[in-house]
Amino acid sequence: MVQATEQPLSFEAFIDYKAMGIAEYWIVDFRALGAARVIGQPKQPTITLCTLGADGYQLERFTGNDRLVSPTFEDLRLTAQDIFRAGAD
Repeated sequence: MVQATEQPLSFEAFIDYKAMGIAEYWIVDFRALGAARVIGQPKQPTITLCTLGADGYQLERFTGNDRLVSPTFEDLRLTAQDIFRAGAD
């Protein structure tokens, strides 16, 4: 599933995704447009990995040279910066 938009992800999206059984999704904010409470301070390009658990979605942020860790893609060997750089090409 791909959602390409500059609009913020709504709370309803979390409910919809959970109801559809989506176990994992990524929010790629390459322009650092997200709220500081979501992407942190200082604001910087961020990938947020949302993983469905017993208590709802657990969110983990990745920036810069952080190595992405995904339960779905266990053999993934990319950093957040690798993703951002690929999008700039």
